[in-house]
Amino acid sequence: MDDDDKLARRFEASRPRLRAMAYRMLGSLGDAEDAVQEGWLRAAGADSDDVANMEGWFTTIVARVCLDMLRSRKSRREEPLDPDDAVAAGFEPGYEQGPEQEAMLADSVGLAMLVVLDNLAPAERVAFVLHDTFGLPFGEIAAITGRTPASARQLASRARRRIQGSEHPRPRRARQREMAEAFLAAARGGDPRPAGHGGRAAGRARYGRVALINGTPGLIVAPRGRLVLALAFTYSGDTISQIDVIADPDRLAALDLAVVEP
Repeated sequence: MDDDDKLARRFEASRPRLRAMAYRMLGSLGDAEDAVQEGWLRAAGADSDDVANMEGWFTTIVARVCLDMLRSRKSRREEPLDPDDAVAAGFEPGYEQGPEQEAMLADSVGLAMLVVLDNLAPAERVAFVLHDTFGLPFGEIAAITGRTPASARQLASRARRRIQGSEHPRPRRARQREMAEAFLAAARGGDPRPAGHGGRAAGRARYGRVALINGTPGLIVAPRGRLVLALAFTYSGDTISQIDVIADPDRLAALDLAVVEP
């Protein structure tokens, strides 16, 4: 077996891990596959004779590809996706099963997490995924992001705070989460009670996930991890007294989103 065959075998053995990493960074299985394949092309065209840690080398290459893709994505202004178009485009019942592999990846990461990750700056997202999920040291992350190790640590820390929503007060949050989950379960089960807050909102709510919206549990609707709708709840005692249905792209972009702690 020649060196090229050995390199190909090593890369193929690493492909599932690299794909999982790229998916968390990019939020799309198709983009993740493209990033991993581009990583292979770069690895195959490079001199690997002096590489001591092949797994780390592959990780660095693919992570840099993902960072470039994220930066390119941020520089483009994507057309907003109408919530009703999202339903028509494959967000009807059964969408969660989708392509099996992507559904499994989405379940392992969590759609709410993907949405929050999508709100991070590219370098923050890469630093967080590499350190908090895959355990890379900040020295290696610094080389990938073009920062110092201290700056890479700050990137991951800033991302972590945004994801966890740690700056928000937490009194009654557990009870509010229970109410949001009950609203979601009722909407999915066809219970007419959520319709009291507006039939259209309740109809969309059945596709939602619970997340923190400006520090308070609400619902986000995000086909394939792309945020198209948010339902921000106002709580009065043990009831949801008001729902703000947010679909405007500018208002969605201005929301402070975080993952609700289990």
